[in-house]
Amino acid sequence: MFIDLLFYHRSLRAMVAVELKMGKFRAAYLGQLELYLSALDSTLKHPEENPSIGFLLCEKMNKGFVEFAVRDKTKPLGIATYRTLKTIPEPYKRLAPVIEGVKRVLTEARKGEAK
Repeated sequence: MFIDLLFYHRSLRAMVAVELKMGKFRAAYLGQLELYLSALDSTLKHPEENPSIGFLLCEKMNKGFVEFAVRDKTKPLGIATYRTLKTIPEPYKRLAPVIEGVKRVLTEARKGEAK
């Protein structure tokens, strides 16, 4: 288990953990994010810093279901959706070979896991 993205917000004086999930929201994702926040606060947070903040980004979610899932949560976290573009915007097209290389590496890694 690894945090997908970890930042430090200087003004808030807090670590910010971001989890990226493909597909739709699952309540279990909140438990995973809360685990990360607890681990950060227990092992890396300095006494003068604020509690870590978590963001969960999912491809899809049912807003009503998410509201029930977060109702009794006490850790600072947010949940949102993201969308991907079907084509690469013009300024980023020069990065296409890099993107294709990343896709190839991920495909090869998945094949290695299946063995």
